[in-house]
Amino acid sequence: MGRVLITGGAGFLGSHLSDLFLSRGHEVVCMDNFITGSPDNVAHLFGRKGFEFVEYDVTNYLHVDGQLDYVLHFASPASPIDYLEKPIQTLKVGSLGTHKTLGLALEKKARYLIASTSEVYGDPLVHPQKEDYWGNVNPVGPRGVYDEAKRFAEAMTMAYHRFHGVETRIVRIFNTYGERMRLRDGRVVPAFVSQALRGEPMTVFGDGQQTRSFCYVSDLIEGIYRLLMSDEQEPTNIGNPVEMTILEFAETIKRITSSKSEIVFKPLPIDDPKIRKPDISKARAVLGGWEPKVTLDEGITRTIDYFRGRI
Repeated sequence: MGRVLITGGAGFLGSHLSDLFLSRGHEVVCMDNFITGSPDNVAHLFGRKGFEFVEYDVTNYLHVDGQLDYVLHFASPASPIDYLEKPIQTLKVGSLGTHKTLGLALEKKARYLIASTSEVYGDPLVHPQKEDYWGNVNPVGPRGVYDEAKRFAEAMTMAYHRFHGVETRIVRIFNTYGERMRLRDGRVVPAFVSQALRGEPMTVFGDGQQTRSFCYVSDLIEGIYRLLMSDEQEPTNIGNPVEMTILEFAETIKRITSSKSEIVFKPLPIDDPKIRKPDISKARAVLGGWEPKVTLDEGITRTIDYFRGRI
C-alpha cells in the first residue's frame, strides 16, 4: 500500500493519521520533535510492524532513507496558546518545514499533502467559506504568525506543483476535536470540557455569539485520506458544516457533563473570527461521497470520556 511520512505524527491529528494508515496496510514513518506533540499519542504503535518513529525538527535538513510514496506535512503548533507562545517556530515550520518536506517529496517522487487550515480565511467576510474565497487576514496581528504561515505553505505547495510537477494536495481543516487533544492547548473543546469536569467557571470570550463548526476527528481523518488518494490538486475544505454559537457549545458541554459550572464572559481576543462554517460541497463531490457522520453529542461524549481519565 506504500510508505508514508507523517510530520507532526505524534500530535493530535498526526497520531490518528498514523493509526489509519497502518490499519490500511501502509508503512508509516512518524516524525515529531515534541514541541506540541506527545510520545503518549503514539506509544501504542511502538513495536508494531510497519511503524517507525523519528524524533526530528523538520525545519532542518531533511532526509529519510528508502522509498516514500506519500509525504504528509502536519507539523505545526495549531492552537492560539501555542502559536502565541511559539511565534517564530510556527512561522518556521510553515515556511522552512514546508520547503524541506516538499523537497523531500520531489526527491522521492512522492505525493504530498499539506495540512492547511480554515484560518487562511481569517475573520471572513463571506459565509459559509468556500475554497475560492481569498480571506480577510491581518498579517501583522497576533494570529498572523499562524494564518500567514499556512497561507505561505499553500503558496509554496502550489509552486512545487506548478514548477516541479510534484503531485500535491491541500486540505483546509476546520475546527476538529476528539481524543488526544491536549487538555491545556487553549482551544475551545479542551478548555470547556476541562472546566466543566472540574466544576470551574466556563470562559466564553465576547458575547458568545461568534460561531464555529465542530468536526469529530475520525470524520476529518477519513476525509484527509480520501483527498490524498483523489486527483484533486486545489485546496479542499474538510470539516462539519453544522454551525453553532460558542455560547450554545458551552451549554452543550454543560449538559453532557452534567456540570454545575457557571458561564463567565471575558473580552474577545484580537482578530478572533466572528463566524466559521465550511462549505463542503467540493469535498462531497470529489471525495467519493464523503461527509461527516459522527454527531456532536456522540463525538463530544467520547472526547469527555477521554478527558475524564486525564483530570
